[in-house]
Amino acid sequence: MLRHMRRYKALVLASCLAISPLSLGEEGINKVEEDPSALAMTTDLLVVRPVLLATTIVGSAVWVVSLPFSAAGGNMMQAADTLVVGPGKATFVRCLGCTQAGYKQTIE
Repeated sequence: MLRHMRRYKALVLASCLAISPLSLGEEGINKVEEDPSALAMTTDLLVVRPVLLATTIVGSAVWVVSLPFSAAGGNMMQAADTLVVGPGKATFVRCLGCTQAGYKQTIE
C-alpha cells in the first residue's frame, strides 16, 4: 500500500511539473494592447484614479466591518475580491488611460 502511494505521489508531482511550463507559455496574460489618447490619460490621472483610490479605501473599510458576517457566511475571499482587490487592480494595475486592468508591455 505504501509503495503504491509513493508511486501515486511521484506521478502527481511529475504531472504538475509537466503542466506548469504550458501555462507560462500562453501569450497575453495580463497584457494590455491599448493605445490611449492624451485626453484619456489626463482624464484618467486627474479624475478616474483619485475616485478609484477612494473606492479602494472605502471598500477596505467596508470589508473590515463586514468581516465577521462574511466569515460566518463563508464568503470572506469573495467579499475581499469584490470590495478591495477589484478596485485596487483598477487603480494600480492598469496603464494610464487604459480601460482594462493589466500591464502595458512591449516585447521586442
